Amino acid sequence: MDEIKVSPDYNWFRSTVPLKRIIVDDDDSKVWSLYDAGPKSIRCPIIFLPPVSGTAEVFFQQVLALTGWGYRVISLQYPVYWDLMEFCDGFRKLLDHLHLDKVHLFGASLGGFLAQKFAECTHKSPRVHSLILCNSFSDTSIFNQTWTANSFWLMPAFLLKKIVLGNFAKGPVDPKMADAIDFMVDRLESLNQSELASRLTLNCQNSYVEPHKIKDVAVTIIDVFDQSALSLEAKEEMYKLYPNARRAHLKTGGNFPYLCRSAEVNLYVQIHLRQFHGTRYAAISPAMVSTEELQVQDNHLRSNQDSEGNQGDGI
Repeated sequence: MDEIKVSPDYNWFRSTVPLKRIIVDDDDSKVWSLYDAGPKSIRCPIIFLPPVSGTAEVFFQQVLALTGWGYRVISLQYPVYWDLMEFCDGFRKLLDHLHLDKVHLFGASLGGFLAQKFAECTHKSPRVHSLILCNSFSDTSIFNQTWTANSFWLMPAFLLKKIVLGNFAKGPVDPKMADAIDFMVDRLESLNQSELASRLTLNCQNSYVEPHKIKDVAVTIIDVFDQSALSLEAKEEMYKLYPNARRAHLKTGGNFPYLCRSAEVNLYVQIHLRQFHGTRYAAISPAMVSTEELQVQDNHLRSNQDSEGNQGDGI
């Protein structure tokens, strides 16, 4: 139990990357928590958005690996927002506060949905240069809970946690996946009633992505082939929505591949970001590109040899 919490990598992350708290709304109870690591000279970093059960810490392995290769990485935790437009407005203010004109977004589950909605919301004055959507969705109706979305704020925390835990993997899983689930349960326990209720509300209130508004955004879709909270229909809908998206498939990884299959996920993130090297939207320090390129190519070759058939279209 708690293998990740006592791991050297996690302890190194907690001791070296400071947690920042930023308020951008008039309501000073709305606090964004974030880890901002890597070269501050980079003006188009990659930002990670967590799922319902997650906090900014859940992407610690991406922060460590990618900053080690020269990328600027921000992993954040959103405050309590009950409405998608309110979230988008708050996120825009956060980017303004950080002096970031455009960003790359990696979103897991709800984080991916919020990333798409933010890209859609800001399409007239684009703030999102690219998207990586991990185990994500484009239409909240897939959860069949749109009718209960407005009552989450009334429910006690233990009941909300029970709803979230109901989507976690059942039955035997490999040790790394079991550790990832334990870690996410621990993160879930750290969220209070209003944080959970607001996230579930955003996750389930009736809404869908309008793809024509974000058709010019480069997209990579990361999916797993084993059990996750997403139905096959939800995955197929994402493929239809983004026919030109790169697809990155993992044979296993469950709901939290960024924790239990971090090496593969980090590789897919690198491959996605590589297309922007040498442009003003590069998320990596120019001085690190040649070294990083060799690393990506070595990893990619090794990954192909070790996991034949593990990769999808375009990757």
